[in-house]
Amino acid sequence: MDSELFERDRHVTFLQMMYQLLPSPYQSQEINRLTLAYFVISGLDLLNALDRLVDKDAVATWVLSLQAHPRSTAELNNGQFYGFHGSRAAQFPPEDNDNEALSPSVSNLASTYCALALLKIVGYNLSSIDSESILTSMRNLQQPDGSFMPIHTGAETDLRFIYCAAAICHMLGNWTGMDKEKAKEYILKCQSYDGGFGLVPGSESHGGATYCGVTSLRLMGFIEDEILSKNAPSSVIDVPLLLDWCVQRQAADGGFQGRPNKPSDTCYAFWIASVLKILGGHKFIDKKALHGFLQTCQSEYGGFSKFPGELPDLYHSYYGLTAFSLLEEPGLNPLCVELGMTAIAAMGI
Repeated sequence: MDSELFERDRHVTFLQMMYQLLPSPYQSQEINRLTLAYFVISGLDLLNALDRLVDKDAVATWVLSLQAHPRSTAELNNGQFYGFHGSRAAQFPPEDNDNEALSPSVSNLASTYCALALLKIVGYNLSSIDSESILTSMRNLQQPDGSFMPIHTGAETDLRFIYCAAAICHMLGNWTGMDKEKAKEYILKCQSYDGGFGLVPGSESHGGATYCGVTSLRLMGFIEDEILSKNAPSSVIDVPLLLDWCVQRQAADGGFQGRPNKPSDTCYAFWIASVLKILGGHKFIDKKALHGFLQTCQSEYGGFSKFPGELPDLYHSYYGLTAFSLLEEPGLNPLCVELGMTAIAAMGI
């Protein structure tokens, strides 16, 4: 749309509609319902509209109903992960009990991160949940090289799941769920020659992977906040090279690209700008140009699209809002970039 204004009321209406009933194209995402709920509810919190539109107690009850529980303490070391399922459908038992690997009936790290984030956002006291089952069984997912699988039945291992594990431990205030030193060593191997981070060692630098790597190190306490402003003599990562890579991701149209020679995409305004915020390099962002790009992705229906002129979707709508929060748009709550939620929710206020 051509408006130069941030259309707050339209975005509230868009997310309110998504809270009440998801459009049919989201049917294929049923197994990720927790994640979709996180985008909607955290988005409403950013827009300062949560109290007016959401039944917080009902949300907490629903989220808690999705946690997997061991039948006994002995089962905590049976290799299974006792986190949160992504949806009610993901709790269904497998039809073929002899082939557990094909079963959707497993909890996973990404859904557990979203579940805990949602509980914090609606003000639920995380000390009341069964955190021991989550943390003890989560160690089963960490691999000898320090990486994490998202589910106990086996899957890819990369920086996304180290981030989920680090955020889970941070939110629970307990780091027994992972070996931080091993995770750190894996992350450091993912920093590429150009300064960015790939999802796995030796892979191409990517905006999302860079966020996961840097933010995980920050949550684990291995890099200082705003390290550029503190004249730190050394760091576990190559900060100048990383800063250069991030700054170069802001394209001529004002938006951020996830990789060199790729088009600007709404979500990278969060992924990469957040890294710059953590480093203390957000002053290098051309905020006016970024604001202009995001406006071209703002839909007349509310929400944001991936690219200018396309229809909005929940994923890019949420990260469009987080980007505007980073730009200190009036009417939006401040963002905790490390956890992807409002600063107030992150502090547990």
